[in-house]
Amino acid sequence: MKAESPRNRILGTITCAIALSALAISAGCHVSRPDSDHAKNQILYTAVASDPRTFNPILITDATSGELTGDLFESLLRINPVTTLPEAGLAEKWDIAPDNKSITFHLRHDAKWFDGQPVTAHDVLFTLDVIYDPKVPNSIRPAITIDHQRIAAEAPDDYTVIMHLPKPFAPLLYSLGIQVMPAHILEPVWKAGNFNHTWGIDTLPEKIIGDGAYKMMRYAQSQVVNYDRNEDYWMKDEHGGQLPRLHGQNVTIVQDQNAAYLRYLSGQIDVYGPRTEEVSPLQDKVKNHELDITVDKIGIDTGSLFFSFNRNPRHFVKNGVTNPKLNWFTDLKFLQAMAHMIDKKSIIELVFHQLAESAVSDISPENKIFYNPNLKDYDYDPKLAADMLEAGGYHLVKTGVRTDPKGNRLEFDLTTNTGSPERDQMCTIFKQDVESLGIKVNYRPLEFTTLVDKLDSSFDWDCVLIGFTGGIEPNDGQNFYRSSGNLHIWDPNQPTPATPWEAEIDTLLDEGASEMDITKRPPYYWKIQQILHDQLPILETVRQQRYASWKNSLEYYQPKVWGLYKSEWMEFKAD
Repeated sequence: MKAESPRNRILGTITCAIALSALAISAGCHVSRPDSDHAKNQILYTAVASDPRTFNPILITDATSGELTGDLFESLLRINPVTTLPEAGLAEKWDIAPDNKSITFHLRHDAKWFDGQPVTAHDVLFTLDVIYDPKVPNSIRPAITIDHQRIAAEAPDDYTVIMHLPKPFAPLLYSLGIQVMPAHILEPVWKAGNFNHTWGIDTLPEKIIGDGAYKMMRYAQSQVVNYDRNEDYWMKDEHGGQLPRLHGQNVTIVQDQNAAYLRYLSGQIDVYGPRTEEVSPLQDKVKNHELDITVDKIGIDTGSLFFSFNRNPRHFVKNGVTNPKLNWFTDLKFLQAMAHMIDKKSIIELVFHQLAESAVSDISPENKIFYNPNLKDYDYDPKLAADMLEAGGYHLVKTGVRTDPKGNRLEFDLTTNTGSPERDQMCTIFKQDVESLGIKVNYRPLEFTTLVDKLDSSFDWDCVLIGFTGGIEPNDGQNFYRSSGNLHIWDPNQPTPATPWEAEIDTLLDEGASEMDITKRPPYYWKIQQILHDQLPILETVRQQRYASWKNSLEYYQPKVWGLYKSEWMEFKAD
């Protein structure tokens, strides 16, 4: 529902499963270094799938920007990926009032910004002010807005923050995993009205002042990002030793997945997320002692991979004239027919080599509390889909041509991001099946940043296959669920709910967040999943079984389905 949380950047490398292209390797762009330098230099080599769109954590809406800034900034709290419970970050401890309407955070005294200035309560207050500023577009604000009100906060001293809530708010500790910004650097910029243009990808790395485990040292667009360890980082190990143990990280930026396997086999990437067709060969290489690596299943994807049709009238209604596509894409009969044309069994077999399962809800089964197990899937049934279209007035007028009730030929554009063979194959399967109904589908994959611009800026799209990350706390998906959310992909930023069912979801979000008894909260989110399942703003596909692979010389690398556990403890042992 949002960019990945801090500290998951390395795990994001795994789940994206990316690599440098074979062309680049052959052209001399490979990293030439013996394996034995790991124990000496303690540099971790990874990769990401695309360039970032920003280095400003408040403005992030894409996963790559979140991955590349995740180790630069600290949050008040962090989520333990093993227990899934909040634990200390910049806040050493916190006290919740008996009425659940205020919470006091006690900040640690040893956290510093990269320029040596202390991290204080003023930084927390400033960060909240920026998030709540309507002139600063961000995906965080919906998740910490309670009854249409902001959280009021005060700082009685430099290391204490007291937050006052309009009413009890159950998701609070999960929603406050917000990266804190340096007020002494950015507050003047914000007051001058320039925050939205600060820390873009053209910013010199030394100008990005964080407080995290690593400092960005170099960014070369479409090439590489280099990080050095923050020697003043507050965290220590159980013996008082400096953390993080790694001295740095080298992240290659690539968009082509095809050479990932070769790069990993050659030792140029230290951790890798094998595609489904690579899992078995890697396991064989381990059994045959060809590679000194680990291959481990970490769980089912916690995110959601779905098709969605554009329902945005701001795109389809021009000068009082409505494009007929808007009528199709908001017609439940049309959408139900499309849902019955997603051949999940073939996708699982042909695309994911049996290492996936059918997805029915936007919340993953890995979320043991909030996943709704009672939803019935839309079975693949072309005949039923054709009958539904006919009943809705979408008639097959001749072989290969179907029209709507007004005689307009059914035709739409389909897109996804380039660089993902799996998504490309899924779109190809869907296109072929839909065209068998007499609907013309123009498939045009787009470079990721171009696709994101269409989704959140120009709104110029018809149907998209896209994936959103998922979280433990469903309220953190407010920017996706709520009608006013900027990631409410099919019709974002609505001033008022466009439909009764979207208004009902808004109400359920408020009610679910107000229920403090964890045993009573799931029904609200189960109902939201039911509404999305019935109204089909998103058409679920499948969830991949996620695997991680890494060199055995990398110790304390502990990937979990919800993130990396104790990533600061990672280090290389002697080969």
